[in-house]
Amino acid sequence: MGRKHKFDYFGAFEQHSKLAVAESALLVETIEQFTEASALEENTQKAHEIEHEGDTINHKIFKTVATDFITPIDREDIIEICQALDDIVDDIEDVMLRFYMYDIHFMHDQAIEFAKLIQGSCEALDKAMCDFRNFKKSKNFVHLIVKVHDLEEQADQLYTKVIRDLHVNDYDNPMRVQVWTNLFDSMEACCDACELAADVMNTIMLKNV
Repeated sequence: MGRKHKFDYFGAFEQHSKLAVAESALLVETIEQFTEASALEENTQKAHEIEHEGDTINHKIFKTVATDFITPIDREDIIEICQALDDIVDDIEDVMLRFYMYDIHFMHDQAIEFAKLIQGSCEALDKAMCDFRNFKKSKNFVHLIVKVHDLEEQADQLYTKVIRDLHVNDYDNPMRVQVWTNLFDSMEACCDACELAADVMNTIMLKNV
């Protein structure tokens, strides 16, 4: 009887981080091509399909980790990475859904800048994830984790600027201030989610070196 092939947890993590990159690219495309909220339905459906792919990956991981006798890292750490990656994809989908649900009439100038920071964070996280299986020997892993943190700091600075600008320049339009504050809250949460995932990976590295 042949030996059972071991489940590749790190490969599954990489698949999920690539979905985060795809979701962030879709967000950038959605903002760059924006015409009106009613036209966003197709992209919100695409976003949901990507999110569903992530759920499928996590389901496979959870099913396997429950029965595996030996896992490459602690079960709790595997589950935490899964949840962190799932949160990123969920949060990006949430931004696109809010564009549609709030029936926005224009795209804020800083929205694309924020979306590109989210995309950069996802790409840096994905590169770190592709190196994660070699974290004990890798020379690039820590640098990539730091890059995710740097992008999150840039997002914090941008968030402070855009929220102040809203209250200074659009104080006479409280509905616009409220809607765009909520939208930028959601976009900032995406960068926070990337940083959290990076922190989880870094903690696992420190526990296992």
